[in-house]
Amino acid sequence: MEATPRILRRSRLAGARQAQGITVIIDVLRAFSSAAFMLYLGAEKIVLLTEPQEVLALRNRAGYLAVGEVDGMPVPGFDLGNSPSRILEAGRELFAGRAVALRSSAGVRGAVVAAPRSDLLLLGSYVTARATSRFIQGLSPAPRVVTLVAMGGSGSETTPDDERCADYFEHLLNGRPYDHTAALNEIVRHRCTTKFLDGELDHYPPADPLYCLQRDLFDFTIVAALEHDHLVARRVER
Repeated sequence: MEATPRILRRSRLAGARQAQGITVIIDVLRAFSSAAFMLYLGAEKIVLLTEPQEVLALRNRAGYLAVGEVDGMPVPGFDLGNSPSRILEAGRELFAGRAVALRSSAGVRGAVVAAPRSDLLLLGSYVTARATSRFIQGLSPAPRVVTLVAMGGSGSETTPDDERCADYFEHLLNGRPYDHTAALNEIVRHRCTTKFLDGELDHYPPADPLYCLQRDLFDFTIVAALEHDHLVARRVER
């Protein structure tokens, strides 16, 4: 019988600073759901950057697509916000073969913090959870420790979307019981989701949670690693 890794549960930016072993940074609503959709639409790579001006510099200098937000708000000069539904509306015509520079208030910041502390860094969400778990289980030698970091709101507020996604990862990795119906019931009643469903703010499209809360849409893993002083995420299939 294969040994299961020891799972460490961490939350928010403080938890990202405690990462060790194989780290999965989880951002369901919305950064790493958005990243998965961009890679699905053919983006070549996604550079993770913490400062909006760094994103704009890559856009202006090298023609990268500028995607992301600051505290949920769109950023002047960016091509798109951090929205899976609007990423899908833009389609392959925009993303195929392109490099993307992504900035977000939770997931991206957590990934950048965790990278130097991790043996391997993966970007997690519901849409890639099963593929990511299979990737971890297929590593050789088998990992001894997996850190699941639920980033929450802006990296500072615990939210059920990321915490329940971390539960799902535990279910996939070590068989911990998981009830997705109960998870959805908690998530859709929380402000992390109702701010979209209310339909009051244009930068929170009501369709976004419909995409972000789908399990296992994609059969690829998002692996992030340092390349030329930037943290770069790529689609990896196994």
